[in-house]
Amino acid sequence: MRVTPLLCLFAALALLLSNALARQPNVIVFLTDDQGWGDLSIHGNSNLATPHIDSLAEQGVAFDNFYVCQVCAPTRAEFLTGRYYPRTGVSGVSTGQERLNPDETTIADVFKVNGYTTGAFGKWHNGTQSPYHPNDRGFDEYYGFTSGHWGHYFSPPLDRNGEKVRGNGYVVDDFTDQAIAFIEENKERPFFCYVPYNTPHSPMMVSNRFYDKFADRDPEMRHRDPKKEDLMMTRAALAMCENIDWNVGRVLNTLERNDLERDTIVVFFCDNGPNSSRWNGGMKGRKGAIDEGGLRSPLFIRWPERLEPGKRIEPIAGAIDLLPTLASLAALEVKTKKPMDGKDLSSLLEGNGRNWPERSLFAIKNEQVSVRNQRFRLDVEGQLFDIEADRGQRTDVSNRYPKIKDSLSYEAIAHRETMVADFERYADRPYTVGYKTMTKLTARDGVSHGDVRRSVRSPNNSFFTEWTSENASLTWDIAVRDAGQYEAIVYYTCARGNEGLALTVEMAGAGSATAKVATAFDPPLWDKAIERVAESHYLVKEFKPLSLGKIDLRKGRGLLKLTASDLKGPQAVDVHSIELIRQ
Repeated sequence: MRVTPLLCLFAALALLLSNALARQPNVIVFLTDDQGWGDLSIHGNSNLATPHIDSLAEQGVAFDNFYVCQVCAPTRAEFLTGRYYPRTGVSGVSTGQERLNPDETTIADVFKVNGYTTGAFGKWHNGTQSPYHPNDRGFDEYYGFTSGHWGHYFSPPLDRNGEKVRGNGYVVDDFTDQAIAFIEENKERPFFCYVPYNTPHSPMMVSNRFYDKFADRDPEMRHRDPKKEDLMMTRAALAMCENIDWNVGRVLNTLERNDLERDTIVVFFCDNGPNSSRWNGGMKGRKGAIDEGGLRSPLFIRWPERLEPGKRIEPIAGAIDLLPTLASLAALEVKTKKPMDGKDLSSLLEGNGRNWPERSLFAIKNEQVSVRNQRFRLDVEGQLFDIEADRGQRTDVSNRYPKIKDSLSYEAIAHRETMVADFERYADRPYTVGYKTMTKLTARDGVSHGDVRRSVRSPNNSFFTEWTSENASLTWDIAVRDAGQYEAIVYYTCARGNEGLALTVEMAGAGSATAKVATAFDPPLWDKAIERVAESHYLVKEFKPLSLGKIDLRKGRGLLKLTASDLKGPQAVDVHSIELIRQ
């Protein structure tokens, strides 16, 4: 049989079509930090414009009743694992409570084992030291910061695959640049791209390009109790949300430019309620509260190849549902070490959901539990609210629906008992050392003794300061995987006149290392003039590395202790962190 050029062309086209049909979809997940449900123009907020994010709802599917946790790290844990956050080892946002247990299977693990290239660009907030670092949790590429929040948003120190780097410009713009580069580098193969932005979380820093629009504006739409609203905070948050929207648009344009739109699932949601009292649809509560206003988040999922544009979904759903749902849409084989709490929402996304079963979603804060079923919410005080009729939780309907209240109360008690047991199970966890060549122990993870104090109230963005006595010390509760010799490097500042003191690091039952602080290093605090609120508790400065020498560390758990002796001036040093480098 003679093979004609036309037949060759048809065969080539058939092969291309077959490959296109067989290709697994790319996935991009945007997660914003402290942006409330109400911080989008598509939800009726005329104070700002978010056309790019809005387009995801208009061109994709929007969930009307989607819930996350009341603060950052728990939501991230539920998204990453499909499990209620207390089960994962996460119980808070700092001092080790934010760490996701290493034996949890993450969404990145699932996509990676199914042949995807995986990357994360932004705020991690589920552990710093290996094996908690994102590169240990299924992500091939990571660029961002692992702490709960960062003290400065313009060219700050960041982490690229475990190495220290300096950022390039405004952090959200920088994270987007990195995500775009990742997408373009991997456009020929399926990728999973996680973009956890860190705004509008404070510090309220944003460039004039976005802030000038809001600088002197009185918002038309206000918080349900206008007396609680800080207008400077609101203006800054609105500007930061418009910056987020611009960056989301840059990623969407990248997909269009590279002809990837139809092959890519794009997801957008937020990690908790708004971080200030501003317009949020009249809902009760904000970040930190387990009422509607603290827990309700947008969820938009766009996939032009499969999902009906403009569709709205009423059944309740939560962050725990995203792993099973995205894996199902991508037709992945899912093998997790532990059972998921989340449900696969693909039948709601692609079908009519008529047979979708009733369910309850739970939120826990310490030992307080709130329960949401399709119509009602039971709050932490035992009040019952008909959310379909009263999204603002203004009228307690317990007397009208006593059986429903009793049923949800029993569910709340059972959930509390299980989750509190998990909180207690994972409360005592030391910081891991020696899983990679370098382990960083930050001030966030340490404990001060004597007169030393933190630079700011929040451990996440702090350093130790006001060390005035030789009786003071800093300690880190550590667990060393492999005994051996480690170089100890302390990052310090020292005012002129205080140099000449000695610093010693030691581990009980093991070795110690000592070095003199021979050089004063006292840089100014970073400029905060571009922060848009009246008062700030963010203090950021450069720190200088000083090798204390090599220390023998024994295998197992113990206290790593830093002490100062032979003080020459009124203070010792300020300390940002210690690095332990395995020799």
